[in-house]
Amino acid sequence: MRQRASSADPDALDPKRHRVSLKSRSAAVFCRAEVCYPSVRKHRRRRQHPASIHDLQPADGVIMKRREFISLLGGAALTWPLVARAQQPEGMRLIGVLMGIESGPDARTRIAAFRQGLREAGWIDDRNVRIDVIWGPGDAEHVRADIAELVRKSPNVILANGPVPTLELQKTTRSTPIVFVQVPDPVDLGVVMNIARPGANITGFTHFEMAFAGKWLEALKEIAPRTRRVMFMSLAGHPAWPGFLRTITASAPSFGVEVVPAAVSNAAEVEHAVEEFAREPNGGLIVSPSPIASIHSNLIIGLAARHRIPAVYPFRFYASDGGLVSFGINSADLFRRAASYVDRILRGEKAADLPVQAPTKFELVINAKTAKALGLDIPPTLLARADEIIE
Repeated sequence: MRQRASSADPDALDPKRHRVSLKSRSAAVFCRAEVCYPSVRKHRRRRQHPASIHDLQPADGVIMKRREFISLLGGAALTWPLVARAQQPEGMRLIGVLMGIESGPDARTRIAAFRQGLREAGWIDDRNVRIDVIWGPGDAEHVRADIAELVRKSPNVILANGPVPTLELQKTTRSTPIVFVQVPDPVDLGVVMNIARPGANITGFTHFEMAFAGKWLEALKEIAPRTRRVMFMSLAGHPAWPGFLRTITASAPSFGVEVVPAAVSNAAEVEHAVEEFAREPNGGLIVSPSPIASIHSNLIIGLAARHRIPAVYPFRFYASDGGLVSFGINSADLFRRAASYVDRILRGEKAADLPVQAPTKFELVINAKTAKALGLDIPPTLLARADEIIE
């Protein structure tokens, strides 16, 4: 029989070291029996006769015959590998992942990148680690229920996607290591005290500083210089919303624009907000990273096209799906890098000692077809900075 080996024991990975033939098991049983009933012919020992029948009698007065004794030992020897295998999964590491919307664009790409990073570090799903991915709406109420379910399973480490699950996890556990991904400015949100030494049981990978909102505004004014009003859209109650709004509002005067906040909770509110905003001319749209923007990305892109509103988005998939401009991180790369921290924690390092990491890859993507439909000329300076032009 073949036992599943844990990564903590390198020798256990060699199946030859744990292969026991039926012949060798039988020999083990015979030798164990001979400890009590030595064989003169095989071992040339003098047979030791018991002084009386009471010497073979257990304390409770039940006499055990030699055949029963051998059967008992044989059964124990054959049962041992099964017991060991049943206990083996306890040594398998468990990684919990709070992922958010499964149907959201790039969701599967991100989790695939995380799994790939783990494989590169030597962690293979269902071999030496189990990855429990929980998908959900992403709102605080559902996230709390998902966390309660996950924590009951006692994971070795949890990967949290976004600020909502990260903050809710922080309230729930101070012992289970947490690696967050795509949390903007974790110091401002109170997730960590310090970037270099986050402390407690949490660390991770940020995606945008709050100041990045000014970069979105700059890109919008560059491609649509006549913009005078900017709708800034996000999920109502999103933890990062106040910080982003504060930054973009402070930057607005230098670009000669007025910021119109739009905190929305569902598709109807998205549609109503855009239609009301479009009643006046010279408007532009900036979509903040939040679950509502991912869930209703096609709706937002379609409304912007219908009302001829130039828009800037935080992730590449928006531009790929018809949005005018996307300016943000390579999220798949961030998840792949997060796997390296999960690996280090599984190997004994503490989350508190791992510094929070910033993105290393930013992508400016322009959809030239959408720009043409809006009657916009892409400035040469913006073309030169673009990482990709979608024709």
